[in-house]
Order: sequence, then structure tokens, then C-alpha cells
Amino acid sequence: MFYLDDIGRYFLMLKGVFSRMTKRSVLRNLIFKEIDDLIIGSLGITIFLAFFIGAVVAIQTALNLTSPLIPKKLIAFASRQSVILEFAPTFISVIMAGKVGSFITSSIGTMRVTEQIDALEVMGINSLNYLVFPKIIAMLMYPFVIAIAMFMGIFGAYVAGVYGGFVSTNDFLTGLREEFIPYHLVYAFIKTFLYSFLLATIPSFHGYYMKGGALEVGKASTSAFVWTTVVIIISNYILTQLLLS
Repeated sequence: MFYLDDIGRYFLMLKGVFSRMTKRSVLRNLIFKEIDDLIIGSLGITIFLAFFIGAVVAIQTALNLTSPLIPKKLIAFASRQSVILEFAPTFISVIMAGKVGSFITSSIGTMRVTEQIDALEVMGINSLNYLVFPKIIAMLMYPFVIAIAMFMGIFGAYVAGVYGGFVSTNDFLTGLREEFIPYHLVYAFIKTFLYSFLLATIPSFHGYYMKGGALEVGKASTSAFVWTTVVIIISNYILTQLLLS
């Protein structure tokens, strides 16, 4: 029953987010600030992780190609498929659940503890729209981050494969283009758009409805990370069944 109550409050929160809109000029400034905090601030760790994930996938694939009958171009093919289908959209999103999710929960939770949210309500401002809506709009740029992660993942695979002596440049480029299905990109970005919404709203829910003091802010951040990750993994399974089966 506790979980059902939380799910109900989550959807009621979403209803409140899109009602009684704040002034456009105020929202515009808030959205640009959230883009800087949530999107631009995540590029560094995303590029770093994606590059080395792609490199590791290429090395592991190369080391498992023990048969001389298997062409080396398979290294690039496997790296491309792994990065585009799973590692870039899903693995990076799980990492972002820790980075972005904790930031959102702690910032809103601190406002709750210091009664700033109550002050917004007293001034007649819809605090849910003021705090959560800009984060949702800012996270619509999250697919841009994942696109960079895809590029860096494949580039990391190229560097590890070619300069590690596992595959030639020509074989890598041939494998990279072989049997490419554009729909796989569509599938990946559909997942990414859903993940962006989850990354903005679930941590906001945990921060907005938390109770207690500074210690509870940390607990809410941990809980937000856990539940965001769980929902992302379940959503990944459902979307894969619906879109690829």
C-alpha cells in the first residue's frame, strides 16, 4: 500500500506540474539555468565514460575472437551494436540517475527543509511548476548528450581496436557500416526521451515530498537514485519487447 500511495502521489505531482503555469519570462531563465546544470554539466563525465566503455567493448570482443575464421570487422560491428542499443542510452542513463538525480533531489529537498517551497506557495506561485517543469524541459536536450555518448563510444572502440593492434582501420570502418539498421537509432532515442522524463521527475518527486532535516535530504537522494534506476531498467525491458520483438 505504501508503494501504491507513492505512485498515486507521483502522478498527482505530474498533474500539478502542468497546471497554473509560471510567467514565461521567469520560466525561460529557469530553463536555461537547468540546461546548464543538468545537460552541460553532464557532458564531461558522459564523454569520459562513453569513450572507455566503447574501448572496453572492443577489447573484450577482440580477445574473444579466437577462431581465425571469424572476420576482424566483427569487432566494429559488435561495438557499434552494443554502444547504440544499450551502453549509450541505458548505461549512461543509470549513471546520470546518480549524478543528475542526486542533484535534483538534494536541491529541491534543501528548499523543502529550509521552507523555501512553502514561501513560494504563500506568494501564490505553483511550486511544482516553478521547480519541476524547467527540469523536464531542460532534460528534453538529454538525447543530445546520448548522441555524443554514442559517437564517443564508437570512437573509443576505434582507438582501442586499431591502436591496440586488434583490427585494421579498413576492417573497422567496414564492420562499422555493415548491416546498419537506422531503426536502431530510432529505438535508442525513443528510450532516451523516456529516460529523460524519468530522470527529471522521479528525483523531483523524492525531493519535493521529503520530510525531516539535512540527514533526510541524503536519504532522499539515495532513494531517488535507487528508484530511478529500477524504473529505467524496467522501462528498458518493456520498450525492448515492444520496439524490437
